[in-house]
Amino acid sequence: MNWITRPETAADVAQIREVNLAAFPTSHEAELVEALRADPEAWIPGLSWVAQAPGGGIAGFALLTRCHVGDSPALALGPCAVRPERQRQGAGSAAIHAALRAAREQGENLVLVLGHAEYYPRFGFAPASGYAIRPSFEVEDRYMMALAFDPALPVPAGTIRYPAAFGV
Repeated sequence: MNWITRPETAADVAQIREVNLAAFPTSHEAELVEALRADPEAWIPGLSWVAQAPGGGIAGFALLTRCHVGDSPALALGPCAVRPERQRQGAGSAAIHAALRAAREQGENLVLVLGHAEYYPRFGFAPASGYAIRPSFEVEDRYMMALAFDPALPVPAGTIRYPAAFGV
């Protein structure tokens, strides 16, 4: 399928909520997206991306928000969501690739994700511990991952500070 990817618009907010509600067993992720959108220190215009089928509604979603490693800026990937009936068709990958491309174009260099160790390496993510980056909570090493777009640039080491909405 050829997914159309684009940054979210104000008209997409309700559909993005529907995608998150459909993709997850609780409303936690949908509420997290809304809290991040309302946080001017976390929200970065142009880094919330959707994937839609030609002529169709939103099928997939990927969000990047500001976090920090120590005092250095970084991005947190997530929530990412796909409508259940569209899963395993590439909508999520399309939205993630588009969001990562936009972040790189905006001059960002470091993206962190807490997620499936079998899924995120396809985008270039590797264990964050390889960069001496760690979360402030206990998690198995393989699930906390980092992606540096330009390995020639310095990557900060230290503890991840997430936006308040994450609750960690």
